Parts: sequence; structure tokens; C-alpha cells
Amino acid sequence: MSASAPRQALASSPVVSVTRGFLHIVRHGSGPLAVYVLTYHRLDTAKGVSRPFLAEGAQPLLDLLDKLGVDFRLSEVRGALEDILRLGSANIPNIWLSDQELLEKGLGEAQAF
Repeated sequence: MSASAPRQALASSPVVSVTRGFLHIVRHGSGPLAVYVLTYHRLDTAKGVSRPFLAEGAQPLLDLLDKLGVDFRLSEVRGALEDILRLGSANIPNIWLSDQELLEKGLGEAQAF
């Protein structure tokens, strides 16, 4: 008796391609009226930039980052949030999403003009 799965079961599982990238966040304005623009930048293709997201205020920004699956426990994320407050922009590295997740989260490619 073999412990491995039958060949048909292994062949039927779809291969999910994961896109490596980062989030770029820019703050416009200050205080409670600040507006944040988020874009996802793909590192593995020439297309690169996603459709921008808009968050009107700090809490909507945090909600959007949570929806995108950003882990707030990571020091890179906490540092990026501090940089946004201090400097006005920052990058959150190591965001790995599949093409399906990109579409589900609204991060499809931006249209070129």
C-alpha cells in the first residue's frame, strides 16, 4: 500500500501562480481629512501597476489594508505606517497574491492611456 496520492488526483489540482509585489501608499493632506492612495506594484511583469485605491481617512486606510490581507504584526508594516504619517508615503513589501486574488480584491491592472 502506497502513502502517495494517485497520479490523477495530483494532476487535477490547478497550479496557482502567485504574483510578488508591494503596496505603495501616498498621503495627500493631513489630519482627519487626509486622503490615502494605494497602488499595488507587481515585480514579476512589465505591466507593474494596479488600479489605484482611495481611502479617505486613517481608519478606512487600515480597513482597506486589512481587507488586502496585510499583517499588522510585521515590523515592516508598522514602520511603513509610521513613515506615511511622518513622510507622507511608504511601501509595504512582500505582498504575494495570485491573479485570482488580485481580481477579487480589485487590484486588476490599470488601463494604459
